Amino acid sequence: MRKLTVRRSIALASTFAALAVGIAVLPNSSASAAYACHYAWDAATGYWYAGYYSGNTVQPTASGVSTAGIEAQCLLKRYGFTPGPGTIDGVFGPKSQAAAKAFQQGVNAGLVADGKIGPASWPVLRRQP
Repeated sequence: MRKLTVRRSIALASTFAALAVGIAVLPNSSASAAYACHYAWDAATGYWYAGYYSGNTVQPTASGVSTAGIEAQCLLKRYGFTPGPGTIDGVFGPKSQAAAKAFQQGVNAGLVADGKIGPASWPVLRRQP
């Protein structure tokens, strides 16, 4: 059995604490990591989820890996828009923002095409295409 180092224990505790409140910037994650999307339909809300962030308020960031970034990239991919560098990495950089902007322009839902996934875009992104 592998012993947990103090640093790893702190990282794990931080991750679980952040996930408990619904948002997280994943510790010690590299932008080159690829995340799998686990799509699930919630009939009660009429929304799709990818398994990383379930809210509708947090805006993904380009400054680091976040659960909102992973979720937004997965949902954009589900609609056929390629986010990030071709893989789901959780960093909402220029390519993800371009994918978000194309989504916002293409869904005809009255969204501002600014490339940001925020409170107005999340519900539309989660709907059945």
